[in-house]
Amino acid sequence: MKPDPDCARGLARMEGYLLWNAEVEEARRRAGRFTDQLPWLTTAQREDVERVYVTDRVAVCRESFGRVAGRAVELRAEYTERYEQLRKRCVALSVAGAGAVTGAFAALTLLTR
Repeated sequence: MKPDPDCARGLARMEGYLLWNAEVEEARRRAGRFTDQLPWLTTAQREDVERVYVTDRVAVCRESFGRVAGRAVELRAEYTERYEQLRKRCVALSVAGAGAVTGAFAALTLLTR
């Protein structure tokens, strides 16, 4: 049974959403740990530093995810091409092998008559 493409697409989107939210939450945790090391900041300064930190971290994550996604697309195309070449070779070798075995049996049959 083949999976429903809409279902698979929905699951992939949900996975991406959850992954992205986890990255944003991690950025917030790191920002909090960073500002905890600066006890002299006022509340407003702490919030500003955390906001800037989270914004910067999210931008870095977005760039990284973009690069990873682009590379994944490149690798998928590359491996699909290699798979197709390998499949063609295997089919050709199988046909050649079957032909050789058939030819050998035919020759053996003719020689034993």
